[in-house]
Amino acid sequence: MHFLLLLLAMKKQNVRTLSLMICSFMYLLVGAAVFDALESESEEKQRRLLRERESKLRTLYNISREDFIEIETVVLKSVPYKAGRQWQFTGAFYFATTVITTIGYGHAAPATIGGKAFCMFYALLGIPIGIVMFQSVGERVNTLVAYILKKFKKCCLRQKRPEVSYSNLVTVGFISCTVILTSGAAAFHLFEGWGFYDSFYYCFITLTTIGFGDFVALQQNKALENEPGYVVFSLLFIFVGLTVVSASMNLLVLRFLTMNTEDEKRDEMEAAQRRSKENINAVSHERIEIITDGQIPHSETRMELLSGNDLYRANDSSLADISDLVSLCACRCCPYFPHGRPTYSSSIQESQMFDMKLVDSSNHNQNHTMNHNHNHAIGLGRWSRKRASV
Repeated sequence: MHFLLLLLAMKKQNVRTLSLMICSFMYLLVGAAVFDALESESEEKQRRLLRERESKLRTLYNISREDFIEIETVVLKSVPYKAGRQWQFTGAFYFATTVITTIGYGHAAPATIGGKAFCMFYALLGIPIGIVMFQSVGERVNTLVAYILKKFKKCCLRQKRPEVSYSNLVTVGFISCTVILTSGAAAFHLFEGWGFYDSFYYCFITLTTIGFGDFVALQQNKALENEPGYVVFSLLFIFVGLTVVSASMNLLVLRFLTMNTEDEKRDEMEAAQRRSKENINAVSHERIEIITDGQIPHSETRMELLSGNDLYRANDSSLADISDLVSLCACRCCPYFPHGRPTYSSSIQESQMFDMKLVDSSNHNQNHTMNHNHNHAIGLGRWSRKRASV
């Protein structure tokens, strides 16, 4: 019960953030349960088969446990070298691509201290550059798609004022991602000899930058050295595919940010409306009373206007400055001038001083606004000074 009351008291942005956190954690729990159910039995079966094969080989060739582990280590380390030289320029470029795109297949890794240190600094600068670059290009792609759709609707569908909706861009993005994935899967099925399903799986894992490393292109038959065309195709697939995926992700992120921005603006408008309503209610209960103390031998004129919100305060104001203000309210206490508004001299004697104050009262007519009250006080001040001078 207290949790529900707390949620009701929170802002929409905070509720959405908390909901996303809870949903993400629940999604992790569901994923863990599903993977456990699907993969744990297969894993145990594979482990049992490997132990049986290891025991069979050791018995057949009379190999000790230590020798078998050493042979196993050599075989595992020799796998990357089947692709050719990993650290010549072509292979190094492919590795650098997997670094800044955060794919990280794990097919190759620096072994020297200098290589590891440079890899960390290179990734520290390269990953932000890569993210910004792909997001920027994806944004330009969305702009181009919106322009093409607008021209298509205007020319082919004969719409006078074509509009491209958010759903139109999402549909185009989904179709583009599907085309990239299926075409890449067909190509890698041909070049690598994988099944189409495994090729599609590799393309998806690559373009989402998960990069498990169980399937890695360019790792057979020394492809990095002998097949430059295939190397170029693999790199283009990564860059173009990540651009298309970034364009689609931009739409989702933009939608979420737009929702947050709309909620923030709505909260600001509601707060401004509440403040305005409070100000109007406060002003509607005020009454202006002008207290004239007569002539006091001072050499300055002091006028102080006080309201519920201190909207206007003027000290040591001369009569010339006051005469620039116009009284807009003459329905209360202000005399009627049949021959027009009287004029007053801007000069004032040094011995005259008037104190005008706005005092709170609860009997004010609610039909007058705050500006009327201020200007009404000024008009009465003029009339009082005229009578005093006479």
